[in-house]
Amino acid sequence: MNSIENPQDIPKFIDLKEIETPLGTMYAAAVDAGICMLEYADRNNLQAELAALANSFDAEITWRESFHLKILENQLSEYFSGERKIFSVPLAPVGSAFQKTVWETLARILYGETWTYRAQAEILGDVRKVRAVANANGMNKISILIPCHRVIGSNGNLTGYGGGIWRKQKLLELEKAILF
Repeated sequence: MNSIENPQDIPKFIDLKEIETPLGTMYAAAVDAGICMLEYADRNNLQAELAALANSFDAEITWRESFHLKILENQLSEYFSGERKIFSVPLAPVGSAFQKTVWETLARILYGETWTYRAQAEILGDVRKVRAVANANGMNKISILIPCHRVIGSNGNLTGYGGGIWRKQKLLELEKAILF
């Protein structure tokens, strides 16, 4: 009989898939709990991000399909065609407690709305943490689903987006939040 004596001996995997979108190729990663990464393929330090992700989950990254990735691909297609405003695929973000709290506030920004970093800091209870909030937004590894693209500068300018300002503008145009 071949059995596993210790649950820690069960191999752990992070499933990785390439997804084509109107804004370019994205890499999506998922674990059993849900999506843990959705990043643009041309993002700086993507390889380091993947290595950190593997380390966080103590898992091996493999190119394979999963239930969560199939759902994600379908929901992204619906989003980009204007048929979806809310994502329901489960998420498994990796970050500090503060980062996760910041990302939870991002998830409260509705489709078609924008907030400022200051407003986000106020909701979190301390307007003096604007920079810390902006930094946590920048550490978000689940683009679009955790909608950091919906946060703009206090002056109304588009600022800081890991996928590039042009993509942020396109996402907000798609959501009819800002029309340029």
